[in-house]
Amino acid sequence: MNKRKESIAGLLFASPWLFGISAFLFYPLLMSLYLSFCDYSVLRPAVWIGTDNYRELFHDEVFWITVKNTLLYAVVSLPMSMILGIGLAMLLNSKVKGLTVYRTIFFIPSLVPVVSLAMLWLWLLNGEHGIINLGLGKIGINGPNWLSNPAWSKPALILMSLWGVGNAMLIYLASLQDVPVSLLEASELDGASSWQKTRNVTLPMISPVIQFNMVMGIIGSLQVFTEAFVMFPGGVPARSTYFYSMYLYDNAFNYSRMGYASAMGWILFIVIMILTGIALKLSNRHVHYGGV
Repeated sequence: MNKRKESIAGLLFASPWLFGISAFLFYPLLMSLYLSFCDYSVLRPAVWIGTDNYRELFHDEVFWITVKNTLLYAVVSLPMSMILGIGLAMLLNSKVKGLTVYRTIFFIPSLVPVVSLAMLWLWLLNGEHGIINLGLGKIGINGPNWLSNPAWSKPALILMSLWGVGNAMLIYLASLQDVPVSLLEASELDGASSWQKTRNVTLPMISPVIQFNMVMGIIGSLQVFTEAFVMFPGGVPARSTYFYSMYLYDNAFNYSRMGYASAMGWILFIVIMILTGIALKLSNRHVHYGGV
């Protein structure tokens, strides 16, 4: 009887959370799944159309353009941001005078709101008066028109994404400080070079954090939206920066095709789950947990 009362009391204490997660997570999730099989424009009742939305997606030319743009962005930006983040963390983990100042400088950009950051980069990447092209001109390089050239628009966004690598850098830095000094000293006594220590000691010891940042990077890069939406409205030039999330947004709120957008959302969810599962499966054998 006492256990039953304790269970009831526990459920009562947890009821606000249970109500919140049901109302704001489970219910919208289930409704979006249902609406993905409907013709729904928000202003009219949903009409069941079966798998028509999914079939139309696979014959939608713009859909495949956004898939291609998103995958290209993710394939390039994710490895670059991980390598840069680990590299900066290793540099900042060394004993250098004024290290706290350097850490702050590299971390602060990740705190800037994304919209403000996009507006700043619109100025930096301006083809005629931007600081980046002015700097390139000083060394004899004629900078491209980043914002209106389809060949340079995605590299511009990738360059911008590296600006906010400070958040991941801080996580890498925290894990580097937990690497046992005794292991590094033992490898030095065995005659290991700096690269051998990094490859055989440091990276294996921080591998769980690398795996975590890789998974978070996959999720984030496949949902890229705000930067491109502010800097390249409509995916201009020539839809080179028209990403999956932007097309989903347009279908939901500009074209009033909420059912079609829900189908896109579920496809994105499934793709992220599959890629995350593959990444975890392939990286598990390389992840080292302490003494394991």
